[in-house]
Amino acid sequence: MATPSPDHPTGGHAVALRAERRWAIFAAGLILLMLVVIVFSGLHWAMMPPSRVETVDPARLQLSGEFVEDNLGSAVEADGSVVVRFVAQQYSFTPQCLLVPTDTPVTFRTTSADVVHGLLVTDTNINTMVVPGYISTLATSFAHPGDHLMPCHEFCGFGHQTMWAHVKVIDKAAFFEQARQSRRLSCVSR
Repeated sequence: MATPSPDHPTGGHAVALRAERRWAIFAAGLILLMLVVIVFSGLHWAMMPPSRVETVDPARLQLSGEFVEDNLGSAVEADGSVVVRFVAQQYSFTPQCLLVPTDTPVTFRTTSADVVHGLLVTDTNINTMVVPGYISTLATSFAHPGDHLMPCHEFCGFGHQTMWAHVKVIDKAAFFEQARQSRRLSCVSR
C-alpha cells in the first residue's frame, strides 16, 4: 500500500491545516461569545461603570459643601430614607461610629480627604474604594440590629492597621425617635 504524499488531502499537512482551522474557529467563537456576554450584562443588567460620577475637591471638604463636619453622620431624608455621610482620611473615618436603622433604605455617601481608602462593612454587601476627588455612593438596608466593623481594606500608609470604624444598626423606631431630636446622628450623639 502506498503512503499518501504530505500534499495529499489525507497527508500530514492537510490534517494540520484542518486542525489549525478548527482551533481558529473555536477561538473566534469563544471571543464572540464573551463579547455577547459583556454586551448583554452591560445593557441588560446595568453592570457598566456609572455614567454620572460625582466629584468633590478634597482640599475643601471641611470648608464647604456636603462633607462639612456638621453635615456628617446619619440624616433622615424627606422620603423616609436615611443618608449617611462620612469622610475617610489617614487613619480614621469621621464620624468613627455610624448609626443606621433596620428595615430602611440607607445610602452611604463618602469621599477621601487624602489618599485611596477601601471601605468594607463586615457581614454585608458593602465593599468599595474611596478615592480622593470622587464621591462613593452605596445603597443598602439592614434587616437586623447589630454592630458591624468597618475597616479600611486598602493600604493607605503606615497607620493603616488602625483605620476602622463601626456601623451600629438599631431598631427603626428607636432611630427615628432619636432623629426627631437631632438633625444628624452618630453613635456619639446618642
